[in-house]
Amino acid sequence: MADDDRSPEEEFQELLRRMLSGESGAIDPEQLSRLSGMPIDPATMQTMMRHLQGAFSGSDDGIAWDLAQRQALHIANQSDRGVTDGQRTDLDQAVTLATLWLSEATTISELPAPARALTRGAWVEATMPVWQELAEPVATSIADALTSALRAQAPEDMQEMIAGAGRIMRTVGGSLFATQLGHVVGRLSTEVVSGGDVGIPVMPAGDAAILPQNFADFGRDLEIPDDQLALYLATRELAHARLFRHARWLRLHVIAQVRDFAAGIHVDTDALEELASRFDPSEPEELRRALESGALLPARSEEQTAALTRLENLLATIEGWVDVVTEAATSRLPSAERIAEAVRRRRAVGGPAEQALGSLVGLELRPRRMREAAAMWRAVTDAVGVQARDALWDYPDLMPTAEDIDDPAALVARLTAQARGEAPAQDEMDDALAQLLAEESGQQPPVHGDGDGDASGEDPRPV
Repeated sequence: MADDDRSPEEEFQELLRRMLSGESGAIDPEQLSRLSGMPIDPATMQTMMRHLQGAFSGSDDGIAWDLAQRQALHIANQSDRGVTDGQRTDLDQAVTLATLWLSEATTISELPAPARALTRGAWVEATMPVWQELAEPVATSIADALTSALRAQAPEDMQEMIAGAGRIMRTVGGSLFATQLGHVVGRLSTEVVSGGDVGIPVMPAGDAAILPQNFADFGRDLEIPDDQLALYLATRELAHARLFRHARWLRLHVIAQVRDFAAGIHVDTDALEELASRFDPSEPEELRRALESGALLPARSEEQTAALTRLENLLATIEGWVDVVTEAATSRLPSAERIAEAVRRRRAVGGPAEQALGSLVGLELRPRRMREAAAMWRAVTDAVGVQARDALWDYPDLMPTAEDIDDPAALVARLTAQARGEAPAQDEMDDALAQLLAEESGQQPPVHGDGDGDASGEDPRPV
């Protein structure tokens, strides 16, 4: 029978036979790409085959993250027009002026190196380590779930063999997820205009970057002069990069909160088993749609919802500060407010690739309370000035909380009291600590409050 006359089921069985027999040279990557239903370039497919064959031979026990980068670069480079000398010159001029303006709006120091003009492919290479770190908990969960689903679907007499195939299934599931992540990151590279555009620190610490090709696409329909748009976006990117370089703990704080959320993700095994039971090799699009839509990720748990709320508040606090500082630095720009509103809408809605990332890892990177956080930072600036405001980023325990976003007046009251040299008001934790220290020393703890309590000096506690 000619190869073209074989059914998809027969082709799939033949591929499995070749892999199990170690006939690596006889496997046609184009054949597997056709069966998978995914537009994977030949180089990526060759890498996938190497990882699959390594799993079958027992030499590969990890998730093929290089697949994600290859796939992302394939997508990014397809439409990458590079960076012209003229674009580099325009960016250098915008960055020089933005640096001067920004130094008037914040006390946080300048970056050691100017912002870079990046191609789409260069952005993929610079940010992929962070995407890998964020996606790893989800990839592990999917790989483990595939193993469990296979075990549940297999007959009893095959359980011993299935138990020994765990490494293979982990590699298959991990490779599938890594390839899909590559699709998402590759598509993101065609949308982001700067290193901080996604909202999380995906660039190396202290690095600022602009993607001229995407910047041109973003400004095409705004009817705003290119020089004003470039100056605004450069100022915003520099503010974002300055903050993360100054507060070195902040990058780790954001990544840890994202990973805390991702670590709680578990694949819906019922949905996976139901999909596996009806899977048809001639209709592989169903599996890809399940990954892209998030159908394999169950509803968020209470712990995940709480983790997501904490992350959203943190991102809003960061984006709110960047928004206020950029607003002050670009006050000379005639179109600054129009550009700012366009940026806020863009962050609120997100593009198709960012929505795909949300479906893939169950997380939407939205600073939903950015306007409230920006109002808080404006109130702080008006009350205590730029220097005291920026000093709140010096240590993690000084950073405003979600409660401060809810009630900026309380934060302003504390900061103005400190500026006057007054001792901060005692809170419940302070009272509890004083009580503990007093009990340790056998002394009477100091009484704080409104003075309505027992003033006799006797201990009101029962003996």
